[in-house]
Amino acid sequence: MTALTTTQHFDLSPRSLEEAMKFADVLADSSIVPKDFMGKPGNVLVAIQWGMELGLKPLQAMQNIAVINGRPALWGDAVIALVRSSPLCEYVHESLSEDGSTAICQVKRRGEGEQVRTFSMADAKTAGLTGKQGPWSQYPKRMLQMRARAFALRDVFPDVLKGMPIAEEIGDYPTEKDITPARQTPAQIATAALPQPAERDDRLNTIIADLEFIAQEGGAGSLADAWGGKTKLPCGVQMTVVERKALGSGELDRLKLMTGEEEPQAGEQQQQPEEQSHG
Repeated sequence: MTALTTTQHFDLSPRSLEEAMKFADVLADSSIVPKDFMGKPGNVLVAIQWGMELGLKPLQAMQNIAVINGRPALWGDAVIALVRSSPLCEYVHESLSEDGSTAICQVKRRGEGEQVRTFSMADAKTAGLTGKQGPWSQYPKRMLQMRARAFALRDVFPDVLKGMPIAEEIGDYPTEKDITPARQTPAQIATAALPQPAERDDRLNTIIADLEFIAQEGGAGSLADAWGGKTKLPCGVQMTVVERKALGSGELDRLKLMTGEEEPQAGEQQQQPEEQSHG
């Protein structure tokens, strides 16, 4: 008799994290679970946990929790079942208007007044839902009912539903785009942190033209003197750190190539007196 009683109360609900992980592996290998969970024990584990939060057994959670646009959601039939089984709910009444164009959902939470939510074909048109391929074309009245139900039950019983969205509702939302910036390497981060050359105006373009002339006609040494501010450019400008920063080191490298010579020795010549003074 004891064995018979135990069999009748057999329950697969995991009682520890280890049991839940093993159970998730078994369910993920099954061919009769929804496709969102096949081969994905992590999704199974999350669904089981959500089910425990909502009061659903593991297999109930697997059947009634869907993954829509990357988010877990409850199917509409499970939503109304959870609400009606809650002691907080007095009633849920659903109906259609006489012309069938508006779904009406009347709900009452214990100790509060009745709440009414509606969703019409005009609302569906405004939301861009009419004419969509799928259930909105095949079962428009059913979809109106699901929208009115979702609004009513989510508004009045958010604690019962634990904030879970309704699958029929978020299925109509556009797919979310990942706007997370691509992961950068330390070198890329360092480069991005460097001062960037300013946008080139007429003045900078004139300076560049003069530097190009000096590089081609005077060579590397003349370019080094002009870039370093030792000599004035033909336009009368004497280069300072402001101009050098605005043009950037990349522009200097380009100008050096135009000289057709090796790296100028001006820098070394500038350092020699200092080195001698230290001696």
